[in-house]
Amino acid sequence: MAVEILAFGAHPDDIEIGLGGCLARHAAEGHKVGLCDLTAGELGSNGTPDERRAEAAAAGSVLGAVTRENLGWPDGGITGAPDQLRSAVDCIRRLRPRTVAIPYWQDRHPDHAAASQVLVTACHRSGLRRFETDHEAWRPDWVCYYFINDAAPASFVVDVSSWYEIKRAALDCHRSQFAPAEAGSVTTRLVGAGFRQLVESRDAQFGALAGVAFAEGIVIREPLLRSGLLKGVR
Repeated sequence: MAVEILAFGAHPDDIEIGLGGCLARHAAEGHKVGLCDLTAGELGSNGTPDERRAEAAAAGSVLGAVTRENLGWPDGGITGAPDQLRSAVDCIRRLRPRTVAIPYWQDRHPDHAAASQVLVTACHRSGLRRFETDHEAWRPDWVCYYFINDAAPASFVVDVSSWYEIKRAALDCHRSQFAPAEAGSVTTRLVGAGFRQLVESRDAQFGALAGVAFAEGIVIREPLLRSGLLKGVR
C-alpha cells in the first residue's frame, strides 16, 4: 500500500503530540496517511507494550490513517544499528511516501533526537539503489520535522483549527500516558492537564502568528522554492 505522507515517531504517542492536527487534516482531505512507531514505549513508567499498541491503533483510526506500523526497536535503544536502519528504509520503500515527517532533531528526550538522526539517514539511504532491502529504491520529495517536547522557529505552519478536536481525541486514546487509572501508576510529566496544556499553548502560539486558532509548526532544511514575491503565487 502506498501512502502520500508517512509520519514516524519514536514512541506510540509522539506523532499525535506534534503532528496530529496536520495528519487529521490531510486524511480528511482525502490523502493517504501512514504512521510508523519505532518502539512500543516499553520503558515508559505507565502502560504495557500491548496497551500502548492498542492505544496507538485507536489513535491512528481517529486520525484517519490508512496504516500504522511498529518497527519493534528497543525503547531507549535507538542507535541506527544496521538492522534498525534497514527496517526503516524498507518501510519507506514499501509505503513510497511523497512526504516523510520525523521528529525535530533537538528535543529534551534523547530517543526523539536519536530517532531524528536515524530517520533522516534512512530517508537518504532509501533513494540509493545499491542499498539493498526487500523493496526497490524510493526517494521522498522532502523530509519535514515536527515538534514534540520543544519548539523552534518554524519554516511554515499548517492551520489545523478545524481539525483540532480530532487531534485531542487522538491524544485521548493514549490513556495510559495522559490519564492512567491503574493501581501502581506513577505521576510523570505527561500525567494531568499540564502537558496537554503545553502542547495546546504551542499550537495556539503558532496559530496566533498566522492569524488562526491553532497551527502546527514544521521545519524543513532546504529553502522553499517560489516563483516570485507575490504571496498567492507559488
